[in-house]
Amino acid sequence: MESVTTATTVWTRDAAHAEKRDLWTAMKRGFRCRCPRCGEGKMFRAFLKTADNCSKCGLDFTPHRADDLPAYLVIVVVGHIIVPIALWIETNYSPAIWLQMAIYLPFTLVSSLALLQPVKGSVVGFQWALRMHGFDDNAPREIPPV
Repeated sequence: MESVTTATTVWTRDAAHAEKRDLWTAMKRGFRCRCPRCGEGKMFRAFLKTADNCSKCGLDFTPHRADDLPAYLVIVVVGHIIVPIALWIETNYSPAIWLQMAIYLPFTLVSSLALLQPVKGSVVGFQWALRMHGFDDNAPREIPPV
């Protein structure tokens, strides 16, 4: 057990009392837009707005820092699907540009929007499982001076 005392803060970190968090389970639950801890409560209150806390277990979602990572991941995934298909169709069939745009643009838009919320849920689950940011209950609220 590690203990640090300062004039303003006292905190203790005990690894034996730490909650076990499985990374893949948390990410799968997040991908289903459910709470990474219990898998039952909803993670989102709007399309990309996380709820303040889980309605079932009370897990606080406010410390997450997903920021732009879900959007970047969706761009990578959708781009790796659309671009090879577009290149294959262009080299083998050479359809008119208007036909390609009528197919690729809506497919890209719909697939990106469909993946954005589940990917953000996975990122929040990832952060919770690795105790990143404010998801560590044993972390000190203030950093003691050196």
